[in-house]
Amino acid sequence: MAEEEKQWIIREDPPRAGAEMGGLPPILLKLLGQRGVEGGEAVEKFLKPRLRDLSDPYLLPDMEKAVERVLAAIDAGENILVYGDYDVDGVTSVALMCNVLRAYGVAYDYFIPKRGEEGYGLSDAAIDNLLEDKGKPDLIITVDCGTASIDEIERINSLGIDLIVVDHHEMSVRGKPECVAVVNPKLGDDFHYLCAAGVVFKLAHALLKRRMVEGFDLKEYIDMVAVATVADIVPLVEENRLLVRHGLRLLPETKHAGLLALQQVTGMNGNVSSMDVGFRIGPRLNAAGRMDKPEDALALMLEADLSEARKLAEALDLYNRERQLHEKQIRDEALAMVAERPNAQDEPVIVLGSRSWHPGVVGIVASRLMRQFYKPTFIVSVDEEGIGKGSGRSVEGISLVEAIQACPDDLIAGGGHDMAAGLSILESKIDEFRENFSKYVLENTTKAQRAPKLHIDAEIGFDELSLEFMDSYDLLQPFGSQNPQPVFMSRNVWLTEAPRHLKNKHIKLFLRQGFVEHDAIFFGGGERSLPDPPWDVAFTIDRNTFRGRTTLQMVIQDVRSAEQQSE
Repeated sequence: MAEEEKQWIIREDPPRAGAEMGGLPPILLKLLGQRGVEGGEAVEKFLKPRLRDLSDPYLLPDMEKAVERVLAAIDAGENILVYGDYDVDGVTSVALMCNVLRAYGVAYDYFIPKRGEEGYGLSDAAIDNLLEDKGKPDLIITVDCGTASIDEIERINSLGIDLIVVDHHEMSVRGKPECVAVVNPKLGDDFHYLCAAGVVFKLAHALLKRRMVEGFDLKEYIDMVAVATVADIVPLVEENRLLVRHGLRLLPETKHAGLLALQQVTGMNGNVSSMDVGFRIGPRLNAAGRMDKPEDALALMLEADLSEARKLAEALDLYNRERQLHEKQIRDEALAMVAERPNAQDEPVIVLGSRSWHPGVVGIVASRLMRQFYKPTFIVSVDEEGIGKGSGRSVEGISLVEAIQACPDDLIAGGGHDMAAGLSILESKIDEFRENFSKYVLENTTKAQRAPKLHIDAEIGFDELSLEFMDSYDLLQPFGSQNPQPVFMSRNVWLTEAPRHLKNKHIKLFLRQGFVEHDAIFFGGGERSLPDPPWDVAFTIDRNTFRGRTTLQMVIQDVRSAEQQSE
C-alpha cells in the first residue's frame, strides 16, 4: 500500500496581530495571529510568559477540601500513600507529590501499578497488591487516575481509608466519585488543559500558600512539570505554556539528579526544547512502564544521588532500546500484513492484530502507521486466551470514540479520546471490527476529507531565513499540542548537488532559491521517489549545532514539483 500524496493547504492570512509590537518580523505577527494572539498585551504575554502570572490554585475544584485533609493528615502523623500511573505524567506526578510530603515531614509511601499485571488506574488487582505490599494507609492520594474509578473508590471507602483524587481525566458517565476531594479541572470551567503533574503542582502551591515550608522552593520542580506536560501531549496554552517555557530553561541545570542523568545518557547539552523532551526524555521514562518496570522510572525521579541516578537512567535507556526492538518487529510484521491484504489500498482504516505483539508498544506502532498511510489505525496485541488489547490513533476529522460507539457488538470495551483510544476485543472479532469500522468511516466522511493534508503556515523566501530570524522565531516556543511548530514553504527551489543518503533512509539536501543556499534534512526521504527539480518545499526550521558552530537547518516535511499550484 503506497503513501498518498499530501494536499498542501496554505493557511489564510489572519488580521495582523500585535502590529504595534516593534521589532517583530511580519511573518512572526502572522504566526501569532494564526494562534489567536492579537493585540500588544496578548502578544507580550504570549512571547514573554512570567511566573507571577500563575493564578490562584484555590480556583481549582475541591482544592480547599484537599488542602484541609492533607494538612490534617500531616498534623495527626497519619500514613499517606500516593498512587499514580505508569506513564511520564503519572511518574512525575507521584515524584512531585512525594517530594512535597517529604518537605512536610510526614510518613508517606507510593504505589504504581504494572501495565501487564494490574492495568491502568485504580483496579481491584492493584488495590489487593497495594494492601498486601504496603499495608493499610490512612489516606490515599491518587494522581493521574481515579476520576472514573467509581467502584474501586467505593471499595477503598468501605475499608475505612480516605481518598483524594488529583487528576485531569474525563468524568465517568456515573458522575463524580464519592471521596474526600476530586481536584480535577474537568469539574470546573477552567484549566482543562493541565496534565496531572500540573494539577499536583497546583495542589502543592495551595498547600504552601496555607503553610510554608522553610527551604522548599516549588519553582525548582517546574522542570519536572514541564517534562510531564510535553510528554502527555496536553495543549501548550495559557499556564501550560508558562510552566513549560520556564521548566525547559531550568532543565540544563536541574536540581533533580534523575532529570540530569537522563540528559547525560541521551547526549543532551545546552538548551533543551520540547522536541528533546518529546523524543529523548519522555520515551525513556515511558519505556519503563511499557516494559512493566515503572518502579525504575519513579526511583529515578526520586533519586538524589547523581551516580545512582545515572545507573537508573542507563537502565531506562536499555528499556527504551528493548521497546524499539519490539516496535520494529511489530511495524515490520504489520507492514507485511498490510501488503498481503488484497484490498488494503481501498480500505479507509487499518486494523491488525497478532499474538506475538507486545501490548506496551502497540500504540506507538499505530501512531507510525497512521502517519505513514494517513488512515485511522488500531494495532491489537492478543493474549493466549484470545483476548486482544488494542491501541488506536486517528487522523483529522475522524473520532475514534464515535467509531467505537458505532461498533458495540464487535468489542468487549473501548474508549479514550477522538485522536487516541484503546479497546478490548476477541481475536475472532478483529476482521469484523475492521469491516464495521471501515463502513463507519466511509459513511461519515468524504474522500476529500480522508485525503492526507499538509497545512502550511506561511510562505517564506530563503533570503529571510537566518539566525537573526531564529532569535525572533524562538519566542514562539515551546511547540507542542495547540502550538505546533510552524510549517513554511518556499517555491522554485533547486538542488546544488545530488542528495546525500544517510542512515535510516534519511537524506541530506543542498538547496538553492535564487542566489541563496540552505542545507536541509529529509527524515525518511530516502524512501520517497522525488520529482525532478525545481521544487516547492515544505519545511520546519531548527538550530543545528555541530562542532561548536550553529546554523539554521531546514527539516523537510514534503516536496512537490514547482509546477503545481497552491490551494
